[in-house]
Amino acid sequence: MIPSNIKIEKESFNMEQNQISVALVGLSFGLEFLPIYLEHPDVKEVWIVEKNESLLKFAQERYGIPAERCTTAYSSVLENPKIDAIHLVTPPDTHASFSILALESGKHCGCTIPMGMSLEDLYAVIEARQKAQRNYMFMETTVFQREFFYLQELFAQGKLGKLQYLSCAHYQDMEGWPSYWKGFPPLMHPTHALAPCLMLTGRYPAQVYGRGSGRIREELQQQYHCPFAFESAFVSLENSDLTIEMERFLYGVARSYSECFRVYGEKSSFEWQQLESEMPVLYSRTGALERSSTYDFDGDTERYSRGSEILEQRVSIPDYADRLPKEIAMFTKNTVYNAKNTHLSFTQGGGHGGSHPHLVHEFVRSIIENRKPTVDDILGAYWTGTGICAHISAMEEGKVIEIPQFKKYKS
Repeated sequence: MIPSNIKIEKESFNMEQNQISVALVGLSFGLEFLPIYLEHPDVKEVWIVEKNESLLKFAQERYGIPAERCTTAYSSVLENPKIDAIHLVTPPDTHASFSILALESGKHCGCTIPMGMSLEDLYAVIEARQKAQRNYMFMETTVFQREFFYLQELFAQGKLGKLQYLSCAHYQDMEGWPSYWKGFPPLMHPTHALAPCLMLTGRYPAQVYGRGSGRIREELQQQYHCPFAFESAFVSLENSDLTIEMERFLYGVARSYSECFRVYGEKSSFEWQQLESEMPVLYSRTGALERSSTYDFDGDTERYSRGSEILEQRVSIPDYADRLPKEIAMFTKNTVYNAKNTHLSFTQGGGHGGSHPHLVHEFVRSIIENRKPTVDDILGAYWTGTGICAHISAMEEGKVIEIPQFKKYKS
């Protein structure tokens, strides 16, 4: 499932001395990425776009960005021939249309999650990428976080053995978030949970069975017409005996923030910690059988073997900053957020596992190296589309939904 290379002539965009110029669009959460781009050795210049003029001014002054590279108008960066790539960090309902505009303007595009709000959106972005022959990267953080890198290494080394089952969840209370999140259907935004499981298996999803549970307040149902407090689903995979279980809530559930996954293998299994202050657990089967004592009717002790020996250990996940250029390696642990500059996913303890510099680095290098990014539009469509189909299934009382075969459009 490794994406094939995309052929882009170097002369077709403004790359000088193996450097590119990038426009970052949206600074509410996008501010997290700005210093990474500014420090990246392969980025020549950075433009910023933000409708909120006070936030735009704050970023301009804090990072010393020239006024001519700061704007409130998205159209101005689309028309600018000096800009090679656009990174979108804007509200969900803009993702598909803004991505298409970026690609049609001849820019490479990286877009935060979700890829779109409907299956039609996903097809439209793929079509735009095909016509433009530019890179599209789906900027999903969880497949660049340290926990995923750790599991990926264990699996590649054969330490997990045959995968038997995977489960994943994204728990988040979104009370008080911007209005476009009000009543958002839980599994319409699934990729922080689902992506690492699908990426690890190397398989495409085939079918999904979803169910809703509980109820949110009437006022929260008005915008998206989804009544459920919780949505969960089972995902089957192409040419595989594996099943992935996923679940999500956004409102009305007493549980702290977590983007987590659990992987169960024949040799070893990994479980995410319940509390942020804890470390995850690795279980290992030694192959030895545990011994237990029982008594027969004559009172003689007999020894029986019951179950394998299971070793349990808390594991400290390595940082993987050594995979990055030294100029941006520090950003696996440092963010721009603090007591004065907060973002809820960080103040609740998420932090995206040090993924942001890895995400930026992959986007930049994929352009310079004339190749598709690790997470392209096809994977983005599958990961987003599975959630959309899961929500449809939940709304239709558990109807099994076939996942569209987006891989037909890889070229």
